[in-house]
Parts: sequence; C-alpha cells; structure tokens
Amino acid sequence: MGWEATLITTLLLLMAAFLTGAPLFVAFLVINLAGVAIFLGPAAFGMVANSIFDTANYADLATIPLFVLMAEILFRSGSVDILFDAVDKLVGRMKGRQYVLTISLSTVFGALSGSGMAVAAMLARTLFPTMRNRGYDTKLSIGTMLAGASLAPIIPPSVLAIVIGTLSNTSIAGLLIGGIIPGLLLAGLFLLYTMVRVKLNPELAPDDADDVIERVPTAEKLRAVASCLPFGLIIFSVMGFIMFGIATPSEAAATGVLASLITAAYYRRLNFSMIVESLGTSAFITSMILLIMASSRMFSQLLAFSGATTELTNLIVSLDWSPMLMLFIMMLIPFILCMFIDQIALMLVVIPIYQPLLSTLGFDPVWFWLIMLLNVTVGGISPPFGYVIFAFQGAADKVTISEAFNAAWPFVALFLLGMVALAVFPPLVTFLPSLL
Repeated sequence: MGWEATLITTLLLLMAAFLTGAPLFVAFLVINLAGVAIFLGPAAFGMVANSIFDTANYADLATIPLFVLMAEILFRSGSVDILFDAVDKLVGRMKGRQYVLTISLSTVFGALSGSGMAVAAMLARTLFPTMRNRGYDTKLSIGTMLAGASLAPIIPPSVLAIVIGTLSNTSIAGLLIGGIIPGLLLAGLFLLYTMVRVKLNPELAPDDADDVIERVPTAEKLRAVASCLPFGLIIFSVMGFIMFGIATPSEAAATGVLASLITAAYYRRLNFSMIVESLGTSAFITSMILLIMASSRMFSQLLAFSGATTELTNLIVSLDWSPMLMLFIMMLIPFILCMFIDQIALMLVVIPIYQPLLSTLGFDPVWFWLIMLLNVTVGGISPPFGYVIFAFQGAADKVTISEAFNAAWPFVALFLLGMVALAVFPPLVTFLPSLL
C-alpha cells in the first residue's frame, strides 16, 4: 500500500470512529493498535505503552490541570458574580448597553476560564433572560453571547493553546501570550459590528427608558473598580509572570491557582467543600485530556513510521505553490471539517500532518498555530456541529437550535475576518511573544 492510500485510509477510519460517538481517546487507541499491528507487528505494542507514559509525564502538561483548577475555584466559589456586578455598573447607560456588557464580560471571563462552553452556559443562564425580558433582539443577543464565549480558548489562559503547543513542539508561553492581541481584536470587531447594527436599526435594542438601569454614582463606580482588583491579580500572576520571564507557564499556572484561592478568601467565599468539588472536576477533565493527547501523539508517530509525513512534505515542496495559497488551503480544510467533526479531535489529527510543513513553507510556528487556534475555535459556533452552540442552547430557556444556528453565522464571518487580519499582519500575533 502506497503512502497516499495509507494516509487516506487511516484518516477515513479515524473520522468514521469519531462519527460513531465513541470517546476520542478510544477512537485514537483503536486506530493506533491496528496501525502498530499492521506496520510494526505485535512485538511493538510495548511502544504504545511507552508513548502513553512519555506523554503523561511531559512536564509542561502540568499547566492544564492548574488552569482548569483556577477556573473551577473562581466559578464554584461565586467570585465571578462580583465581577459580573462590577462590569455591569461600569458599562453605564448607552443604547444597546447589554450587548456591550455581554462582550465585555466574555472577554474578562476568557482571561479567567479558557472554556468557551462554560462561559456560554453561564451567559445563557444569567444575561440572556434579562436581555430578552428588556426587549433586546433575540438573534443578536444569542450571537453576541456565542461570539463572546468563543474568545475564551483564545485569550490566555487557554487549555487548547497548551495542547497545541505540546503536540506541535511550539512554545507554550509564546502561544499563550500571542493570543492576547487576537482575542482583543476579535472582541473589538464584535463590539463594532454590534454597535453599527444597533445604530442602523435602533429596534434591535430597547429605548433607554425600557432598558432600566439606575445612574451609578462616581463613588459606586470607584468601588466597582476596586472590587475587580483581585481579578487583576490573577491575570497578572499568570500572564504577567510569563511576559516578564519570572515564571514558566506551569509555574505561572500554579501562582494563578494561589491567586484564585486568595480572591475567593478575600470575598469570603472560600470553603472546604468548594475546594474538594473543584479538585474532583479538575482531575476528571485533566485525565480525559491526557488520555486524548497520549493517543494522539502515538497517531503522529505512526504517520512518521509509515512514511506518510515525509512523503506529504516532499509532495508539497514539489508543487511549488505560494505560501499564502498553501496557508489558505491548510485553513480551509479544517474550517469545513469542523462543521461536521469535533474540532478538538480534528486538531489532534491535523497537527502531526501540518507540523512538518511549517519549516518548508517558512511559517512562524506561533503565528501559524494561533491562526489555526482561531480556526478550530470558530468551529465551536459553526453549524451544524458546534459545542458552544449546544452548551448555550442547553442552558438557555426556550431557544431552538435553529435560532442559535442563524444567530451564529454573522459572527463566524467576523472570526474569518479576524483570521485574514492575522494572516496579512503577522506582528498582531508575533509582537508580544517576541518580547519574551
């Protein structure tokens, strides 16, 4: 069997396994065991165990459970409720203020969580009923919440960025820091789009008289700012420590957990049962991620053993296409497939295939994988298969899946616009990592 048939057959079998609904690590493990038996023989099954062991003992992966634990402590302690109230007071009175509040909160929560599904579900339970009762347009309200929640995997701390960095041997610190400007850029695009829509069609937002909010005195706003300072400590203890070279990503994640405990204690919301629940959830989520990553790394090793990776690289070189055309093709394929296949699973398949091509095409790894991160993130709000959409629709009351799908498309287009901007202006991604 030639390398082309080997690669295509393996990918089709893997996609078929995903579509059965089997857990991702089970799908990868079955394909890996079959590949080892075919290419290397039964005597090489020990290599599977060694690959799993090596991946699970990769030091940088300690960042994942720490970031997950940090977010769990903040959300389970209810500390984010204080942040919610503070941002609500600071937004003030304006036409369409709830849209601004949604995107602003999503941006801040993205810097504290990293989980788009968690942010979407929280917004669906808290802000969405208020917006609907006050007369805000349902479609635009859903769209801003889906888009805002999708900022979480991009703005650090991002678990998906750590997964990508680990599997692609790219600087994790660079990927985390590199997501700051793209995340803020997308938030700005969402705000601009929403405000223009409201300006052109005032019926999308209620009149100020209907959008009831008391005028907040200056002293109250200052107290709101002061109440946000502990969250600034968390963000600085993670991103600040990495940027100034004080700590590695793993060490910074540990300081983030400590800062989240201090924040919960400061608001008098720290208790033993909450810590136990946070630890249990973090352990469960982390174990699933590690199992998936271990199986995915073995898959990339099998591709190398079969010769498919080397031959694909040689084929790309022989085509002599322009790097920008290759970038377009390499991004188009995941964008289409993410509409039908779990985006994380697809990412784990794409990394071992794309990684050898980067040096050949002259792409900066941090720049390329940040654009890819946006690409797979938008898969979370791209119909008909989007985890963020399903999380929102499941948490919201009386929202049909068709309403959520229709609301998502304009913001999918804004994501694509953001990806084009990053492709045309690489310093938007590479500037901050270059300061490390």
